[in-house]
This record gives sequence, structure tokens and C-alpha cells, in this order.
Amino acid sequence: MTTEALERGETLALGQLGASLGFLLRLAQVEAFERFYAELGQLGLKPGEFSVLWLIRHNPGVRQGLVAERLRIKRAHMTKLIRGLELRGFVRRHVPDTDRRSVELTLTDGGCGFVDGASPRFFGYFGAGDTALSAGEMAALVTLLRKFTRLGGAA
Repeated sequence: MTTEALERGETLALGQLGASLGFLLRLAQVEAFERFYAELGQLGLKPGEFSVLWLIRHNPGVRQGLVAERLRIKRAHMTKLIRGLELRGFVRRHVPDTDRRSVELTLTDGGCGFVDGASPRFFGYFGAGDTALSAGEMAALVTLLRKFTRLGGAA
């Protein structure tokens, strides 16, 4: 239902769908992406691309396959994503002599600067009082999602 429909007071009975975890996660993803693009869209980056850059920034020389596995990105899509980030001057690929099948990733100076500059906005686009959740509820949601996705522990 659109925001305009909600503002007009229109309703739609969801029944059991309103308690479906998959359905609710999908709506939460749409909400998160809408906020992401409103705040960071002018950077020309997708949420997944920033996540990849962040992991490379904090794990220089990481294997491309490990990043793809952790973020659950398919191999073909990951290759295309990294190629695009490389063309933008953010990422450098290296094939080690000891294992010609793997690819190690590092950020360029430009990539490091980009991640460092965009990080406050990326991690802050769901600010306090900016959602229907209190700060405590947001922290609980993050904790539950970390458990649900098997990331475990505190952030």
C-alpha cells in the first residue's frame, strides 16, 4: 500500500500475511532500501555494493569468494559487482601466485576515502527517532536479526 493510500486512511486486510516472517522481512527491506536511496542515492551506489566495500576496507587482501559467501552474493553477480567497483577506481584485484584460482581484494586510496566519507551516512540513515521503533526496540531488532541470520553476538 502506498504512503498516499495510508494518508487517505485506506486499509487492506492482511490476515495471516501480516504475521508472515518472510512478508515482514520483505517490507522491512523495501523500507530500508527506500531510506538508503533517499539518503545515499546521489552517490550512485547500491546497499550491497557499500557492504562489499566496507568488508574489503576492514579486511584488506580478503578473498573475493569469502566476501561473496558472507554476504550471500552469487559468484557471477559478485564478479560483475567487483568489476564495476574496479572500473570506478574503488577496488584493486590481485591473483596470488600461490593460488591462481582465488582473487584477493583491496581498496584503492580513492576507495578508502569513499568508504570513510560515506560510512557515517550509511550507518546513520536510520537515525534515532526516525522510525516507529524506539532506540531500545531498534537495538533489540538488530540483535534478533543478527541471531536469525546467524551472524551472532553483538554488533
